[in-house]
Amino acid sequence: MPRDGRRGTDVAVGPGVRRVRPGDRVTAALFPRWLDGPLEPTYLPQLGGSLDGMLTELAILPEDALVHIPDHLSYAEAATLPCAAVTAWNALTGDGRGIQRGQTVLATGSGGVSLFTVQFAKLLGARVIATTSRADKEQRLRDLGADEVINYRDIPDWHTATRELTAGRGVDRVADTAGTLEQSLKSLAFDGHVALVGSLSGNWPPVDPRLLFGVAATVRAVAVGSRAQFTSMNGVITAHRLRPVLDQVFPFEEAVAAYGYYESASPFGKVIIKIR
Repeated sequence: MPRDGRRGTDVAVGPGVRRVRPGDRVTAALFPRWLDGPLEPTYLPQLGGSLDGMLTELAILPEDALVHIPDHLSYAEAATLPCAAVTAWNALTGDGRGIQRGQTVLATGSGGVSLFTVQFAKLLGARVIATTSRADKEQRLRDLGADEVINYRDIPDWHTATRELTAGRGVDRVADTAGTLEQSLKSLAFDGHVALVGSLSGNWPPVDPRLLFGVAATVRAVAVGSRAQFTSMNGVITAHRLRPVLDQVFPFEEAVAAYGYYESASPFGKVIIKIR
């Protein structure tokens, strides 16, 4: 099914297609085969990885891969959803328990997944603690919904500050986007949950198992999410009129510059490449 990359719109459908029609505003799930339930090996092909990406004017996708985008979002805003937003939503809700109102969530760093984590956790009724290395980002994180912000340049042992902010109890859930698992576990309340998204450095230092047992922790690796999670997330985005954070939008002709900017500028929000 051709999808117009210029506008995020279906331009044609194949025979028997029922989920979408020409003219629908859509995006695609990062794992096109992962519709619902646990991740399975057969669902692993992903757009921009083992499958072709979306930096193109026209793309052909199976109808099951497509997700309608919230009406109040622009195409540039909707482009932020398939990876960063779904990952954050899965980190907060994908373990079967989810966030309960009044719990405390820690979002590490101020990258795209972390910003969505702050926004979603606040909408779900949580107290939100965020970390950042930049003083100029502290107020912006508060404006998004963070109740407390820890600058880990000033406080390298940010897990200690986290416990101080929670009267020694720790947080109920950590969305760990940096691979700082040891400090995440030290920040955790008893029976808490760490959603491990990845590692910025690519390093995976060993973790003392006693840290896991000490708080009866659950650590769950998060790989974006299913189409069902994407759809559920969009319902919340629509209900609350949430708007993703955009740092800068580049035209298609400046795609190389966009990647360079993303790598070097420490953006606050998503960097978007707009076809037209």
